[in-house]
Amino acid sequence: MNFKLFGSLLPLCLVACAQIPGKSVVEVEKQEEKKSEVGQLELPKQNLTAPMLFDFLLGETALQRGDSDVASESYLRLAKTTRDPRVAQRATEVALLSNRLLLALDAVKLWVELDSNSVIAHQTIAALLVSTGRLDEARIHLDKLLVLEVNTSNFFMQLNNLLVRNVDKIETLELVQQFAKPYPKLPEAHFAVAQAASFANQFDTAIQQMKLVLDLRPDWEMAAIYNGSILHHISSASAIEFYENYLKIYPNANKTRITFARMLVSEKNYIKARGQFQQLLTRSPGNANVALAVGLLSMELHDFDAAEENFKKALEFGYKDLNTIRFYLANIYEKTQRIDIAMESFRSVVRGDQFFPAQIRYAYLLSKQGKLSEARKHLQELQVDNDQQRAHLIVTEAELLREAGDHQEVFHLLSNGLKNLPDYPELLYDRAMAAEKIGKPDILEKDLRKLIQLKPDHAHAHNALGYSLAEHSNRLSEALELIEKAIKLSPEDPYIIDSLGWVLYRMGNLDKGVSYLKQAFVIKPDPEIAAHLGEVLWIRGTKEEAKEVWRSTIKNHPSNEILLKTMKKFMP
Repeated sequence: MNFKLFGSLLPLCLVACAQIPGKSVVEVEKQEEKKSEVGQLELPKQNLTAPMLFDFLLGETALQRGDSDVASESYLRLAKTTRDPRVAQRATEVALLSNRLLLALDAVKLWVELDSNSVIAHQTIAALLVSTGRLDEARIHLDKLLVLEVNTSNFFMQLNNLLVRNVDKIETLELVQQFAKPYPKLPEAHFAVAQAASFANQFDTAIQQMKLVLDLRPDWEMAAIYNGSILHHISSASAIEFYENYLKIYPNANKTRITFARMLVSEKNYIKARGQFQQLLTRSPGNANVALAVGLLSMELHDFDAAEENFKKALEFGYKDLNTIRFYLANIYEKTQRIDIAMESFRSVVRGDQFFPAQIRYAYLLSKQGKLSEARKHLQELQVDNDQQRAHLIVTEAELLREAGDHQEVFHLLSNGLKNLPDYPELLYDRAMAAEKIGKPDILEKDLRKLIQLKPDHAHAHNALGYSLAEHSNRLSEALELIEKAIKLSPEDPYIIDSLGWVLYRMGNLDKGVSYLKQAFVIKPDPEIAAHLGEVLWIRGTKEEAKEVWRSTIKNHPSNEILLKTMKKFMP
């Protein structure tokens, strides 16, 4: 049987490839049709033998069953037998799919041997050799690629992609510099050096090379964007100055402007970021995504009029995710005290990522209007997709009850929730706090110890248990140990620092206790921290200082029960 008949089986192989990541069938067929500069590729003519057919069928069957190891070995045997470059290419692809790098290297060596003018073959073997630490061998194929490439610029733009797996980034930089040296007037050559220098953290070299790039091709947006990103590694101010100057010269460089605006957002420079997005909106009227970005930045700046205007523009321009826009608008209506329309907008969010936040906010506003029963019913009737959502709704309902002061009902609700979801940290923690409110320290300790067992890094569980032991028992050493563990897990948390100061006070170490309590109060002048600090100051004898702490705090928190109770205790 002539090999041409075997060749007719190859499309079946290519169809099977379509389900494998990589080149599409069309791309593979086009690569087959592409001929070398010196003439048409010679394909072997030989009889189709039983072993050939067996390896082909075995390889295809293995692929369909997901056994890429067997498939890759079968295709390599087939490639060696047929010496057909197309089969060698397929053997390489399948071996790469199964992560058999050495086997892939055998296959691609055969591919290069059979089709020495294949750009893809040389790119593949170069990348494989680099990934296995054989840069010198890869250099031979990179040299060949430079010869084969009609457009030298393309070679330099792909070079760092081929070298990216080399661990020694300085070695990579030196190699790229060697390739670029004969091309001092080619901007892409300098760009490749800048990339390699950046990967090697040689930012001075990268900046110097990017200057040459932009001198040779000043309107190249890709280069401008890359230059800005390199400068950003050195200094935000330098990057901002570069982008601003570049955009003055090339005001229609929208990709650069978007990159610049995003960088400003990452720097939390919302005023400048909004200015850039507004210019984009002026230059690209009708762009819904840009209008949305201006709206979001305006919200960050508390410019609610501008935010509302731009969100409505996004709707007008055809922004597809109506539910997200409705959610943002509802937040604006709430912040600007248009509660009825806010509730209507929250309720109108019917799907998407904002569905649950919107419905929870709607329930919260119902509760604020004195409609707690309606708010609870709304939460209870929401359809959930998983236990995490179910737990979140229970916690939200408990919060509404807590704000209403019904701690007994909070405890009852969370206890029922834990019957079905016994290991959910949020429910355990919240029930422990509810137990503390209704005088059940045994349940608090039980829930928090279980929570610590489930999540040993839960700082607030350690803190709450330690604080409770300090308040309701004489187990002060155990309390201190728990709170010190919490401090290690979250050293900047003012409430945990407050607990540490309080337990030290309870242990008789007033000076150290005051030091921690003052530290907590500076971080967050919370009324409960003020109550603790004032009490320890009073007991230590600095009563005027204690009064000042209490009086300055009560102005902003006139109805805080703990602070009022403490003040009444010492200043009846």
